[in-house]
Amino acid sequence: KGSSEGVVSGESGFIGSEGFPGVYPPNSKCTWKITVPEGKVVVLSFRYLDLESDNLCRYDFVDIYSGHANGQRIGRFCGTVKPGALVSSSNKMLVQMTSDANTAGSGFIAKFSAAEPHERGDQYCGGRLEKPSGSFQTPNWPERDYPAGVTCSWHIVAPKNQLIELKFEKFDVERDNYCRYDYVAVFNGGEINDAKRIGKYCGDSPPAPILSEKNELFIQFLSDLSLTADGFIGHYKFRPKKLPTTTVPPTTTTVPATSVSKPTVALCQQKCKRSGTLESNYCSSNFVITGTVISTITRAGSLHATISIINVYKEGNLAIQQAGKNMSAKIIAVCKQCPLIRRGLNYIIMGQVEEDGRGKIFPNSFVMSFKTKNQKILNALKNKTCYN
Repeated sequence: KGSSEGVVSGESGFIGSEGFPGVYPPNSKCTWKITVPEGKVVVLSFRYLDLESDNLCRYDFVDIYSGHANGQRIGRFCGTVKPGALVSSSNKMLVQMTSDANTAGSGFIAKFSAAEPHERGDQYCGGRLEKPSGSFQTPNWPERDYPAGVTCSWHIVAPKNQLIELKFEKFDVERDNYCRYDYVAVFNGGEINDAKRIGKYCGDSPPAPILSEKNELFIQFLSDLSLTADGFIGHYKFRPKKLPTTTVPPTTTTVPATSVSKPTVALCQQKCKRSGTLESNYCSSNFVITGTVISTITRAGSLHATISIINVYKEGNLAIQQAGKNMSAKIIAVCKQCPLIRRGLNYIIMGQVEEDGRGKIFPNSFVMSFKTKNQKILNALKNKTCYN
């Protein structure tokens, strides 16, 4: 394995992958240690990014850390969508690019520069939250917009046997279709890890309430160096694991509209037959997507699938993960036999959404294999107005 380390310092400069703009070498790990003058912070902006694309960035990726040793990871990137500016909390930053045996792409070029840290009061945000309930907000909330070039991370830790419920009360973060510039990302666990990302949010409507899987959540807010907005305030509270989770009752379904998340015998003995047509199900479904099933796992009689999205026709409250150009979502077939979805195949999926943003499909949900010829109907439906 090739590994190399570069040390760069000064007010500003550029770093880039080996051989750029040719293809970067396989099986290598390159590290850059950036230092700017004492008292300043490092701002890193990607001018160009082209690494093998994967929605969890498992193969080739660039990691950015605040500080040189054991620093907090600010982010991991791959694919071709450039992230917004990344800001360290001190005058040191570490950038590390890792590639596997198969490379694809010409790597990256990024510019680093020294910036004044905002006055402590302005910049100060983030921290560890361990009280049973509390709130968190962007710097300057609610008097003024959040500053440009800020990154804040909140780590919420509940006792082992409890979960965390999270709600955003007010929310206004610079809008972008892929939330590339300013965003809030929420992760299960105690660090930034794309595999555990619940969602990435921007725009001016608050995300749906979030419930953690275990006793930790990590919230990251990042603003780049351009436009800013009002920001947000969110609240959290701990709650015991035992509570039954309630879900939004589906609007039209033969299943009683209680919280059906468990595969019951009565539910799973229903005829395995989708009811209605594409058109008749469009409005009553919370989300409508087309996609390829990339992985499935059976848990407690239900099938948990990860779908690589081809197209989104109606997003609803579905939590869509974004990495590079790839989008994916998690869908649960409450009864694992029905509707039957298989790895590697393409489907049109219409369904309801759990509180945590995962999609949910029942035996009578509208799921059918997707052929390119269906595209026309779906595009027409996309412009349809639903009166719920």
